[in-house]
Amino acid sequence: MEQKLLVYNTLTRKKEVFEPLHAPHVGMYVCGPTVYGDGHLGHARPAITFDILFRYLTHLGYKVRYVRNITDVGHLENDADEGEDKIAKKARLEQLEPMEVVQYYVNRYHKAMDALNVLSPSIEPHASGHIIEQIEAIKGILKAGYAYESNGSVYFDVEKYNKDYDYGILSHRNIEEMLNTTRELDGQEEKRSRVDFALWKKAAPEHIMRWPSPWSDGFPGWHIECSTMSIKYLGREFDIHGGGLDLMFPHHECEIAQNTAMEKHQVVRYWMHNNMITIGGQKMGKSLGNFITLDEFFTGSHKMLVQAYSPMTIRFFILQAHYRSTVDFSNEALQAAEKSLERLYDAYARIEKIPVSATSSVDVKNIRNKCYEALNDDLNSAIVIAHLCEAGTTINSASTGNITLSQEDINELKEVFDIFLFGILGIRNDAIGANSGNNEAFGKAVDLLLEIRQKAKENKDWATSDQIRNELAKAGFEIKDGKDGAEWKLK
Repeated sequence: MEQKLLVYNTLTRKKEVFEPLHAPHVGMYVCGPTVYGDGHLGHARPAITFDILFRYLTHLGYKVRYVRNITDVGHLENDADEGEDKIAKKARLEQLEPMEVVQYYVNRYHKAMDALNVLSPSIEPHASGHIIEQIEAIKGILKAGYAYESNGSVYFDVEKYNKDYDYGILSHRNIEEMLNTTRELDGQEEKRSRVDFALWKKAAPEHIMRWPSPWSDGFPGWHIECSTMSIKYLGREFDIHGGGLDLMFPHHECEIAQNTAMEKHQVVRYWMHNNMITIGGQKMGKSLGNFITLDEFFTGSHKMLVQAYSPMTIRFFILQAHYRSTVDFSNEALQAAEKSLERLYDAYARIEKIPVSATSSVDVKNIRNKCYEALNDDLNSAIVIAHLCEAGTTINSASTGNITLSQEDINELKEVFDIFLFGILGIRNDAIGANSGNNEAFGKAVDLLLEIRQKAKENKDWATSDQIRNELAKAGFEIKDGKDGAEWKLK
C-alpha cells in the first residue's frame, strides 16, 4: 500500500503527510475528561475518534504510546480563572472527599469506554499525581520571563509572550480582539492583563484541594497540567496532540504558549481536533445542561430518547460522519445507524452460507484498497462504512444466488469486514447471528431447533413448527424463512 496517511493539522489548517519524529514510534496525547459527572455523547466522540487513530496507526505497524489524561483538579467553572473547582464543588455538594468523586466518575468513565469498545490508552496520568512536575514547569516559565507572581498566584504574561512568539497561532485570534471581547471579572485585579491565565492559584481558606508551593498553598491552573504531563511522557517534541474542537481555545492555545515558553520551540507536530456533537444545532455539554449521558443512551432512560441504543450503535453513529464534521443528535439518525449496522452484521453472518463457485461474476478485490484510501485521507470513517455497505450488498446478492463468488473472493470479503469493521473501526462483533462464530455451542443449539422445525414442516406438523418459532420469538429470536431454510438472529 503506497499511499501515505494524511491528517488535517489544525495548526497549519491543511492536510499533511503524517511523518513521525522517531518512526516506528509515535507519541500521541489526547485531553481526557474532567471527572465530576457521568460521560455523555460529547465525551464519546474524542474517545472514539482517537481510538480509531490509535488502532489505525497500530495496524500500519507503528508502536504508539497513547497518553490520555484525567483532569481531577484545577478545572474551574469558568475558563477565565474564576469560580469553584468543578470537582471540589461536586465534593462539597455531596459531602464527599474530592478523590471519592474522582474515583467514582473515573470508574464510570472506564465502564462506558469499555462498553463503546474504546481501547485503554498506554498511560492515563492524573493531574493531581503530577503536582511536583507542574510546580517545576511553572518555575521554568517564571525563569524564562513569561510569568509573574501576584498575591500567591502565578499568571502567564500573554502580552509579553506575544512580543516574542505568536499567542493565537492555533486559534487564529489576536490579542487586540481578545482584549476587546474579554470581560473584566471580579477579583481579577491580580492579573496584569485580562488575557493572562493562571499557572498556579492561591487557595482560598475554604478551598479543600490544595498543595504547598513556593508561592502559596494552592493548586495548578487547568492548562499547565496537559503541558506538563504530555512532555513528561512523550518528550520535548512529540507527534500528535488531540482533543475536541471546543478545547482549541483557550486550553490548547495556552498549552502551546506554555510549551514554547519552556522549550523555545513548538513541542507538538500535528494538532488534531474532532468536531462537536450538537442537539438542535447547539453544542452538547454539561455547562449547557443539554447533554444525555452514555448510560442514559444504553438504558433509554432520558426523556429525549424514544428507545435504548446499544454501545455499538452509538459508536457506529459517530463513525458515520467524518471526525471534523459536526454530528447532530436525533432519534431518527440513531435509528438509521442501528438499522445500517444491523444490515452489516447480517451480511457478515451470511458469508459462510455463500455458495462457492469456480469463478466470480463481480470484482471484490478493490474494496480493501478503497477502505485504505479513505482511512489515509484523514481517517474518513464515513467513506469506509460506505464501502463496507457495498461489500454487504455483494454478500447478500451472492447468498441468494444472484451473483457468483469464488472461495478466494468470499475469504476476501470476510477479511475486509474483520480488518475494517471489527478491527480498525472497532465495532464489536457481538451480534450473535447465523454462523457468526460467536458462542458456537449456543448457535448449534438454535440451529438444531430450526432443523427439527424444518422436519416438522416437511411432515406438515404445523403445530410443532409454529410452537418452535413462537417460543424462539418469545426468547428474543427473529426467524426468517428463506428458500434455503431458516435464518435466525437475536433481536
